[in-house]
Amino acid sequence: MAGVGKLLKQAQKMQKGIAEAQQRLADERIEISHGGGAVKVVVDGHGRIQALTLHPDFLKEGAAVVEPALVTALQEAADRARALHEATMSQATAGFQLPGL
Repeated sequence: MAGVGKLLKQAQKMQKGIAEAQQRLADERIEISHGGGAVKVVVDGHGRIQALTLHPDFLKEGAAVVEPALVTALQEAADRARALHEATMSQATAGFQLPGL
């Protein structure tokens, strides 16, 4: 059953790679700025919000201006984090093949 041993070694290697990738993503910071810097969002590689900064003068603009800019910044941050996450995890699992697939 040498094939099973090889498969287990591959699985252990992939598991280690995934754990390392998860840690890199947790340490990663993605900063998004909108409204000429009035809205700044920082997320980690998992998409968790780490910081949100709103310029005080921007808040005077009212909800009709602030809310769309905030939603746009949050969505862009989430999209960039998702793309980074997918690319990082794809690299971590590259080369792992299950027999018969």
